[in-house]
Amino acid sequence: MGFRECMERNKTILMEGALGERLKREYHIPFDKDVAMAGLIYSEGGKDALTKLWKGYIDIARRYSLPFMATTPTRRANRERVAASIYADTIIADNVRFLRDIQKESGIEMYVGGLAGCKGDAYTAEGALSEEEAYDFHSWTAARFLDAGVDFLYAGIMPSLPEAAGFARAAGNTGILYIISFTVQRDGRLIDGSSIAEAIRYIDGNTPDKPVCYMSNCVHPSILREALSKSFNRTQEVQERFLGIQANTSPLPYAELEGASDLKCSEPESFADEMLRLSDSARIKIWGGCCGTDDRHIESLAKRLCASQ
Repeated sequence: MGFRECMERNKTILMEGALGERLKREYHIPFDKDVAMAGLIYSEGGKDALTKLWKGYIDIARRYSLPFMATTPTRRANRERVAASIYADTIIADNVRFLRDIQKESGIEMYVGGLAGCKGDAYTAEGALSEEEAYDFHSWTAARFLDAGVDFLYAGIMPSLPEAAGFARAAGNTGILYIISFTVQRDGRLIDGSSIAEAIRYIDGNTPDKPVCYMSNCVHPSILREALSKSFNRTQEVQERFLGIQANTSPLPYAELEGASDLKCSEPESFADEMLRLSDSARIKIWGGCCGTDDRHIESLAKRLCASQ
């Protein structure tokens, strides 16, 4: 089954939980100053840790017979950062190959996504690109994921509409299915002030090859629920096109989470409860974790999702 068919046929798809926070706190692995986690596949410690984390999430998907999505840890492996780093521009292909090897051993319905991120700060929108700048900037990354043969592209924590729209044009040119995941605030808007509804309407209306869907990551489900409940976001486009979340376990604002010295975490059962409450305001089908989540949270979420079907 291809990824498009997976999206069309399944009501529930499991996505990976946290990688970055767990690599730092559980494995004490430092990230590269330029490409962050993308360089970990070149060290034995990095490869072992990534493999253990992904296999933990894969085991959960297997137990609950859910299709599974995972993305390469390449959010910072863009054209400028790779050029400034010690790595060759094969770093994207190498990351895809590494995750493909894990996929082959998984024995489940699993899809490999190519993760891209904004150029600047995902939580403040500082350094965000215009649409034309973003089209040029993200075309480099999209082309390398095309050559590497990913199942889908995933733009993670995109804080501004213009940059997300530029990414959409770049991704659309590849012919690969892609997802745009916004940085969403409690007021129902992206960091740049665009509402979720405005962002979806603009990108869908100005991109020949539209995203397969939209979602949000690095956000607590209660924040997303409140954001989606705003009257200006209660549109048909949002209901039909906003289909996923990779959630934090803490409802703290981005600035507080980003600078926290200790892990902000909630119990797995309460996390799953908050996630399922999203079904009251959105047609979520992609469910995953971000900061604070581990196997316990994803297991509790998968159990609740299967029980509710």
